Amino acid sequence: MTAARDFAAEGGCACGAVRYRMTGRPIVVHCCHCRWCQRETGSAFVINAMIESDRVAVLKGAPETVLTPSESGKGQRIVRCPDCRVALWSHYAGAGDALKFLRVGTLDDPDRLPPEIHVFTASKQPWVILPEGVPAFPEYYSRREVWPAESLARARAAKENAQAS
Repeated sequence: MTAARDFAAEGGCACGAVRYRMTGRPIVVHCCHCRWCQRETGSAFVINAMIESDRVAVLKGAPETVLTPSESGKGQRIVRCPDCRVALWSHYAGAGDALKFLRVGTLDDPDRLPPEIHVFTASKQPWVILPEGVPAFPEYYSRREVWPAESLARARAAKENAQAS
């Protein structure tokens, strides 16, 4: 596996007004099948690449943040293109600004980041067939039991750095 920093990918919105670059490999790539994500995306699931916020640079445009209700009741800040309104990434209450949950579908080459874990599969659409060999959980899971040590350390460091600033 390549080192966390030995990875780069670019993406953007549908109209091209906002462009960004990932300057590192994600901590983890989730495919979430919860009903809330289904409603937000108008699709069967969302694929999010969790990455440290400082590893995503806006190259063009000025995305705007929209506070959106969430099932947890704590809200979710979705960063969107102000023109075409495409969701580029989110900030969830639990991670704050430390981590971005980047929408993999907005990458120029989304095939590079397939889901590593499927979550909330209890509410997945019945016609979605999960791939063999990819961890899947009916709800969420214990990160300590599933993530490699490097991913745990990166997430912890991102939160600590955000709290220190």
